[in-house]
Amino acid sequence: MSHPLHSISVLGAGVLGGQIAWHSAFKGKRVVVYDLFEDALDRCKVAHQQYAQIYAQDLGAGQRSLNEAHARLTYTSDLAEGVRQADLVIEAVPEIPTVKTSLYQAMAPLLQAHTLLATNSSTLLPRDFAAATGRPDRYCALHFANMIWHMNLAEIMAHEGTSDETLSAVTEFAIDIGMVPIPVSKEQNGYVLNTWLVALLQAAQTLITNGVATPEIVDRTYMIVNRGCAMGPCGIMDVVGMKTCYDILQHWGTELNDEQMQRNASYIKAHFLDRGQLGLQSGSGYYTYPAPAYQRADFLAVPDKSDIASLIGKIRLLPR
Repeated sequence: MSHPLHSISVLGAGVLGGQIAWHSAFKGKRVVVYDLFEDALDRCKVAHQQYAQIYAQDLGAGQRSLNEAHARLTYTSDLAEGVRQADLVIEAVPEIPTVKTSLYQAMAPLLQAHTLLATNSSTLLPRDFAAATGRPDRYCALHFANMIWHMNLAEIMAHEGTSDETLSAVTEFAIDIGMVPIPVSKEQNGYVLNTWLVALLQAAQTLITNGVATPEIVDRTYMIVNRGCAMGPCGIMDVVGMKTCYDILQHWGTELNDEQMQRNASYIKAHFLDRGQLGLQSGSGYYTYPAPAYQRADFLAVPDKSDIASLIGKIRLLPR
């Protein structure tokens, strides 16, 4: 690929879009963050200040490198301005097919001839949107994981019309920003990561929706069996973001006519979205942040016998 991917546009200022933008800027790329809503951009700016603190604490980043990362970032609600100079556009808007299609169609005439496109979709396929981009040969999937600074993987998936040059350039970009490329050999809803992750979160949410177990019990069970995990499924949902979890469950619940999945989506809407609780992004979801219960030293500890009455109170016996 003759044209280097230095100028990056990230479409969607949500949880993962904001992380991709910040991390790319930290790794030396010039980044424009686009979102249709100014309040989303404002939240993203606040998140970037928080990420700077995380990178300083967890990665040992110096103040100079953090200042330089901030200087490489710009924000806009004007789509034409957002993509005008992009070498690579990474789409990270909600997991709603009509929203993605409309955005690609609006963006197509605004791009430079050499610009590449990648979707960060967590469950949808690039072939579903390739025609709408107007440049299917320059389009593929590039999916990141939340907490990108620790979970540094980038899943790369082509559709039938993606060129090898595009795949090469996108893979090089992933390596440039410190990601481990995960090649996906065949189009698959959920890619590698979310094929198992969505199934895990759906199972966890089903236990909660159906009243089988509390969020802390679900996470404690998972973390005991998988010693060393920093959090369980409910903590992961907070990190992913309740809006994204809702969008995925609502879409696939409808698509697959899965009644349980639809009930799980309704639960998330009623208990979180309708109350303005977005998860880690808003400081409240299944847990409260910055000190969620699963980080307590005693979260996985064998309880004291004085806790037996409390434990018994959580058990509901079925009628005999």
